[in-house]
Amino acid sequence: MTTVPASPGAASKTQPASVRAGSPPDGYRAWVAQAPQQPLVLERLEPGPLGPEEVEVAVEHCGLCHSDLSVLNNEWGLSQYPAVLGHEVVGRVTATGPHAKGVTVGQRVGVGWSAASCMHCRQCMSGDHHLCAQVQMTIVGHRGGFATHIRAHWAWVIPLPEKLKFADAGPLLCGGVTVFAPLAMHAAPTDRVGIIGIGGLGHMAVKFAAAYGCDVTAFTSSESKFDEARAFGAGHVVSSRDSAALGKLAGSLDLLISTVNVKLDWEALLGTLAPNGRLHVVGAVLEPIPVPAFALIMQQRSVSGSPTGSPTAIATMLDFAARHDIAPQTEHYPMGAINDAFARLASGKARYRIVLDADF
Repeated sequence: MTTVPASPGAASKTQPASVRAGSPPDGYRAWVAQAPQQPLVLERLEPGPLGPEEVEVAVEHCGLCHSDLSVLNNEWGLSQYPAVLGHEVVGRVTATGPHAKGVTVGQRVGVGWSAASCMHCRQCMSGDHHLCAQVQMTIVGHRGGFATHIRAHWAWVIPLPEKLKFADAGPLLCGGVTVFAPLAMHAAPTDRVGIIGIGGLGHMAVKFAAAYGCDVTAFTSSESKFDEARAFGAGHVVSSRDSAALGKLAGSLDLLISTVNVKLDWEALLGTLAPNGRLHVVGAVLEPIPVPAFALIMQQRSVSGSPTGSPTAIATMLDFAARHDIAPQTEHYPMGAINDAFARLASGKARYRIVLDADF
C-alpha cells in the first residue's frame, strides 16, 4: 500500500445520536463534477429527508475506479451533471430509515456500484438484484461516495467482515465482485483459468483465482508486470502481444476472463480455450468483439459477460477475501487531493487501485 500524506481536514459534523434519521445540520460536503472533463469542486449539499428504507453512511474511505473516470468524462453517454462520483465506499452507518433492515447505527459497511433496486421484479426476487431493470447506479442520478456521507437502500449496504483490511476494502465492492462473480459462476478449483490484463481488475482476479485453487495464467502486454503477476498468484505469465506464446496455449484454458477495455487478438485468445471453454468479458470494451462462429461451434465454446453482482454475491466475495486475506494493491490519497488522484488514474500509472481517505 502506498500512501500520499494527507493534509489536515476538518471533522465532519453529525447530529446527536438520538436523531435516528437525521443528517448533518449544515448538509453534506461533496466533491462535485459540474461538467465532463472538468476538475471536481468541493460543495455543500442538502440531502433532504432520509427515505424509509434508506441507510446513511459516513464515508471513511472510497476507492477511485476507472468507471468513475469514464462517468466523469461521459465516455458511456449516460452521465448526469452535476455528479457526485465514488462507488467503492467504506464507512459507518450514521442513520437508518424506519423500514431499513440488516444494519445498525455504528456498524462498518460498504456500498458499491449499485445503491438500490426495485426489490419486487423477477430478478430481485430471484436474487439477481444487479440485473434489475430499475437498478440505481450509485454515481449516475445518485450521489456517490466522494462526500462526507452517502445513502443507499438497506439491501445494498453490505456489512463488512471484521477480518478485512478496511482501509483497502473499497475496491473489492466494485472491481472485486466484478472479477469474483465469473469465477463463482463458471470455474472449479481444478480449472485452468486465464486472466487478461494485470491492472485494477486483473490483479484482483489473479488473487481470487489462485486462492480458489485454479491454475492461473496471466496475460499482460507489459513485461514489467510479469513478476508482479506471479507474486499475485499466477503460475504462468504470457505476453498478450506474443502470437507464438498464445499459439502454444491452444486448447488449454477452461475459463478466460478479460478485464481490459482495449482491442485484442480475440481470435487467438479464443483459440486458447479448451473444449467447453468460456471467454468471459468484464472489461468495458467500446469496440465490438469479433467472434468467429466456427471457433465456438467446433469446440463447444462460449462467450459471456457480467456486471458486478448481487448483494449476496458481494457479501460472499467479502467473506472469501477475509478468509484468504485478499486485498487489492492500493495507493492512498487524501480526498482533498481528489483531482490529483484522478490525474494519476488517467495517466495509467496507478498500481493498482487508488483509495481516497476522507479528510473533510
